[in-house]
Amino acid sequence: MFISSQDSPAAFKGFTLVMPAVAVGNVGQLAVDLIVSTLNMSRVGYFHTDCLIPMAGNNPYASSKADAEELHTPAEVYTAAELKLAVLQIRAPIIQTRSRKFRQQLKSWIKASGFSRTVVLSSSHAYQRDDQQLQGISLRYLMTPSMLAASADALKELGWREMERIPAFPGVDADAEPRLCIPGGGITKGLYTDSCAEDLPLAVLLLFCSEGDNIPDAFALVNHLNDWLHLLDGQSEQPNSKWKIPTSWSLLFGSGIPPALF
Repeated sequence: MFISSQDSPAAFKGFTLVMPAVAVGNVGQLAVDLIVSTLNMSRVGYFHTDCLIPMAGNNPYASSKADAEELHTPAEVYTAAELKLAVLQIRAPIIQTRSRKFRQQLKSWIKASGFSRTVVLSSSHAYQRDDQQLQGISLRYLMTPSMLAASADALKELGWREMERIPAFPGVDADAEPRLCIPGGGITKGLYTDSCAEDLPLAVLLLFCSEGDNIPDAFALVNHLNDWLHLLDGQSEQPNSKWKIPTSWSLLFGSGIPPALF
């Protein structure tokens, strides 16, 4: 449930919501980090749920000592009112047995808030790609029917590829109906399927990737998103330089190897 940090709940009617799926490489969360940090978005509340592993920490977007010790929670909402953009950042894994409940809570909040569209940033295991998924760039999209109708022209201009449906057992049963499969994608498939059934305007942007240093994947995903939503103006020969890296990224791989080991 959304709890506002202001006197009255944020008015999200007509806003675009961007949120990550907790998926392989945490690419969605890293991409959202870049959006919040670069746009200097304001924290307006948090998403209170018992479906995420409870945790708390310092301000991941601290710009000075004064705000570095602010307490932050696993799921928080940020806005850039001038862009009519809201972001839900999720920093903790979903408790496996509560995945369905978490999806239901998200859908209820999305409906009640009046978002015009929702964009889920996700990822999927690169090593489990079907042969046809090896073609072209590693980006794929999924859109619910209502979202697809509103975005058809933009998709044609962008030239993106829709996530391919693949056989359940490739090479075994040639007549089997292809199905949507997003290995390593967390709640991505479930949230998309639910949104199709309820006709929510929702899009999924995902990258095929592997575990490791996924910062390049995050930059690639957020640049694709920017090509569509135009969050940042202007073109650049080095598109990654447009994004501001948050202070929390300095500890992505820990604090370094202790010299005492040597």
